[in-house]
Amino acid sequence: MIPARILIADDDPDIRELLQVYLHFESYEVIAACDGQQALQHFITYHPDLVILDVMMPGMDGMEVCRRIRA
Repeated sequence: MIPARILIADDDPDIRELLQVYLHFESYEVIAACDGQQALQHFITYHPDLVILDVMMPGMDGMEVCRRIRA
């Protein structure tokens, strides 16, 4: 069975690391992004099954990333 692919976008490295550890432990494939622009690039490249976005990131925030993904 192919594991679900999850994209995490958060500017806080501790939160990204924590989520990655927990999700890897549960056998998910995890892709991490440190900002909104990188999250959009990873979304286009990897086609994740789920996206977890930090709402407040510098530059492009999570709400803008969500709007662009849905467009």
